[in-house]
Amino acid sequence: MIKWYEQIYEEANSMKKMLSRFNWKYWVPLVGMASLSALFFRTFVLSPVEVVGNSMEPALHDGNEVLVRKYGKVKRFEIVIFTLPNGKTCVKRVIGLPGDMISYKDDTLYVNGKAVDESFLDDVKRQYNTYTSDFSLNELIGKKRVPKNQYFVLGDNRRISKDSRTIGTIKSEWISGRVLLNYWPITSFKLFN
Repeated sequence: MIKWYEQIYEEANSMKKMLSRFNWKYWVPLVGMASLSALFFRTFVLSPVEVVGNSMEPALHDGNEVLVRKYGKVKRFEIVIFTLPNGKTCVKRVIGLPGDMISYKDDTLYVNGKAVDESFLDDVKRQYNTYTSDFSLNELIGKKRVPKNQYFVLGDNRRISKDSRTIGTIKSEWISGRVLLNYWPITSFKLFN
């Protein structure tokens, strides 16, 4: 009958032999490179973000998980993630690019004096007489055009969103990425362009 301490000793020796055969020179660099690659990918390419709040309904809802693209040029109507100087992270839609003149009149968006369709709001607009109140960029920030390296953003839920109408334009360096897709919950899966 083998005593319990002899069994432990044998198992320890067995483990020691197995570890001595383990090719540390191969596996340690491989695991290190995989970790660095994952860190690089998450820092500079794509990262997950949880949506907090209802300001982007109906496109995004509180608790949705989105994948954010951290490279490329910001385009009109893309949904961006940005962090304000006070540390608050926000999710909003880009309406005005640097140099644009932005105004709203009779529930219609005007960019550089031309009416622009916001088809992503069609279903919601039908529910209200006026969904977005009238304003001009000049009334809001005292400038006729969106300043250089800044963006004018609005939440899709215009009636409750605290966006460029209240916080002003956002600086390009505040933007951490552009929403690529909503992946959670699965029933809300949606790819954004």
